[in-house]
Amino acid sequence: MRVIPTLISFIVFIIFLLPLTGGIINLGNIAGASVSGVLTAFFLFYGRTSSFVARLWESRGGRGLVCTLSAITVICIAVAAVISFFMVREMHDSPTDTDTTVVILGCKVKNGSPSLMLRRRLDTAYTYLADNPNVCVIVSGGQGKDESVSEAKCMRDYLIGRGIAPERIFEEDKSTTTDENLRFSHDIIRQEGLPEHITIVTDGFHQLRSDMKAKKLGMEAYNISAHTPWWLAPTYWVREWFGIAYYTARDVIS
Repeated sequence: MRVIPTLISFIVFIIFLLPLTGGIINLGNIAGASVSGVLTAFFLFYGRTSSFVARLWESRGGRGLVCTLSAITVICIAVAAVISFFMVREMHDSPTDTDTTVVILGCKVKNGSPSLMLRRRLDTAYTYLADNPNVCVIVSGGQGKDESVSEAKCMRDYLIGRGIAPERIFEEDKSTTTDENLRFSHDIIRQEGLPEHITIVTDGFHQLRSDMKAKKLGMEAYNISAHTPWWLAPTYWVREWFGIAYYTARDVIS
């Protein structure tokens, strides 16, 4: 009976390690690999771990520790489940009209070309823009130290290369965070007289936090989600739990 949960935990552990092959390391795969690694060890050495827990339970301090850790685990699972529910809901909040301005959130540029995740965002946006020729788009993203061009310029060139008219594309090339993506794009919308209602194009895992930030700026947002590669999705999904929890707690405290 322990073979199946051990195998599942080990496979999840490997999936969280896969992004490391692309140089991606963040709180998502650190937390995911840590938890799945612990679960793998727990099921693999179930006899020893259960005996250890039983010995802890014999003392008052041990029982307190076990109960505390169990409570924390239940709370974390509940919070993650609630956040995931709202993340999934925002992923499917598609535009209901075309009186909107598309905002594509930037992502890594490699050797002057879109990274895999950025290209998928651009291809998703392209499909919508091609189907709605009257809609304008803001490409939003500055230039990192290891990027040869700004994310905005890279995105603009890519869309023009696919046939989107240059006059439909507005560049926001100063931002370095999602907050700045949306704030600076909002400034362009007002300066250019574009529709205030926006459609955010980003990865599905990122939609909820982006929508929360847009609402804080007074913008109503639809969402169109790009498909995240399967081997990256768990890492970024878990990272987003921490991001949303931090963002919500910060707003509550402030």
